Amino acid sequence: MNCLGRLTAGVLALVVAIGAVGAERTETFDLDPRWDAHNCRVATAAGREVRQDFGFSGATAHCAAKGEIGGFIQPAAEPAYYAKIISPRTLDDTLAASGKLVCEGGQGNALIGFFNAATLNEWRTPNTIALRVYGRGQVFYAYVEYANQKWRAGAGEFGTADPTTRKSTTKQFKSGTKVHSWALRYSPAANGANGSITGQLDGEELIVNLEPGHKIDGAAFNRFGLLNVMKHYDGGGELWLDELVVNGESHRFDEDPHWEGLNNRRSYTTFDVRPWFDFGFSPTHFAGGKGSGELGGLIFRGDGRFAGMMAFYGDRLDALNLGRPLRVSGKVALRRGVSDSDTLIGFFHSEHSLDSGGSDSFSVPPDFLGVRIGGPSREGFFFAPAYRIHGPQEKTLEGGPFIYPNGATHNWACEYNPGAANGRGQIIVKLDSETARLDLEPGQKTSGAHFNRFGLITTHHDGNGQRVYFDDLTYTTSQQ
Repeated sequence: MNCLGRLTAGVLALVVAIGAVGAERTETFDLDPRWDAHNCRVATAAGREVRQDFGFSGATAHCAAKGEIGGFIQPAAEPAYYAKIISPRTLDDTLAASGKLVCEGGQGNALIGFFNAATLNEWRTPNTIALRVYGRGQVFYAYVEYANQKWRAGAGEFGTADPTTRKSTTKQFKSGTKVHSWALRYSPAANGANGSITGQLDGEELIVNLEPGHKIDGAAFNRFGLLNVMKHYDGGGELWLDELVVNGESHRFDEDPHWEGLNNRRSYTTFDVRPWFDFGFSPTHFAGGKGSGELGGLIFRGDGRFAGMMAFYGDRLDALNLGRPLRVSGKVALRRGVSDSDTLIGFFHSEHSLDSGGSDSFSVPPDFLGVRIGGPSREGFFFAPAYRIHGPQEKTLEGGPFIYPNGATHNWACEYNPGAANGRGQIIVKLDSETARLDLEPGQKTSGAHFNRFGLITTHHDGNGQRVYFDDLTYTTSQQ
C-alpha cells in the first residue's frame, strides 16, 4: 500500500473511532473557561478566626501539682501540635503512654498520641495511634483511632453495648475540673499478629484491632503529644495533661520540657470552613498539566436536604444518554482528604442532578456517571467508577485503584461502553496502570439517564472535604 493509501486508511480508522464516542473537547485551563457555576464559590471574605494556645504551662495545675501541658486547642484544616520527639517507631514496635487529663469543656477535638511530624494531612492523618477527646460542653466523648501510612484507618468509641439490640451508646465523660486517668498501648503481636490498640479511661477499656493488611502497609511514628484534629474550622476547647509516662519515660512537667511546637501559639484566619465550597477554575498548577491553570479546589460533600448546600462547576454539553459511549481522560492530584469525604467528576445534569427530593439518603446525584474519589475510612481513598440513573438506584464500586492525598500527579481515564457486560453497559476507570470495572445493573441502561454537563458536582450526603485538582481534560461533548 502506498503512502496515500496508508494515510487514507489511518484517517478512516480515526473517523470510525471518533464516531464511536462522538465529538470530544480538550480543556487545558490555560485561561478561565467560564464554565457553568452553581454555588461552588461560597466562602465569605471574612473567614473564621482560629486560635491555638497550648503547650507547656508552668503556672497552672489542672491535673496535679503546678506544671503541665495543654491549653486551648481548636480543630482546623491547618496542623498544630506540641510534642516530644521520640526515637522512630513502626507498627512492629510496642508503643505505650498513660497519664492524667482534664477536659475543661467547649467544643474541642484533639488527639493524644503517637504521630509523624512529616505526614500531617487532614483527619484521619496517616501514621497515627491516638486517643481522641471530643468536647461537647459539659461532657466529652473518647475514641481510640489509628491510620497507617496509606491512609487506611480504624477506630472505636468508649461506650456501653446493649446485649439485646447489640447497639452501642457512646459513653459521656465529665468535663470541667474532673481529673481522668487514661492509657494507650499498641501491641504488634496481638490480634493474630495483625496488631491491636488498647485504650483505657477511668477504668473503662476499649480494644481496637487493626484490620487485616493494615499492619503490613506500615506506619512510622516520631512524635508523641497533643495534635489538633485536622478537618476544617470548628469550635475549640481546653485540654490538659500531666503525670505522663511515654514508652516507659516519666514526665511530670515540674520544668519546661522544651518539647517541639508547631503552630501551637498563634491566631489566624482560615477559609477552610464546612460547608463553604471553593472550587472551579483555579490558576494553580498542582495536577501536573502542561500549563498553569486547572480545575478543582476545596470540595465538601453536599447535603440534599438543603438546596444551598449542593454545588457544581461544569461545561455545557449536547444532550447525552446511556445509549452510546462516553469518555473522559486527563490528570489528577489529590492534595488533601478527610475521612468521610467524596469528590465526584463526570457527566451530570444541571437540573436533574440537583433534585434530591429534599433527602440526603443517597450519595451520588441522579443522572450522574463518572468517578468517585472516596471510600470507607478502613480503606482510605479509592478512585472508583460510580453512577446513578434517573431515579433512586445508585452504584459505586467499593474498591478500585487507591489514590493517596499526597499531591502526586496521576493520569486517569473513565470510559462508558454501552455494549459491554452482555449489553447492560460497563464503566471502566483507569488510574495510571490500574483498572476498575463497574457493570450497570440489568435494565438500568434503558431506564434512562440524561447528561448536559461535564465537571465537578457535590454528593447529596453530608460530610467532609477534599482538595483535589484536574487538568488537561478531554471529554465527550456530543454523541452524534
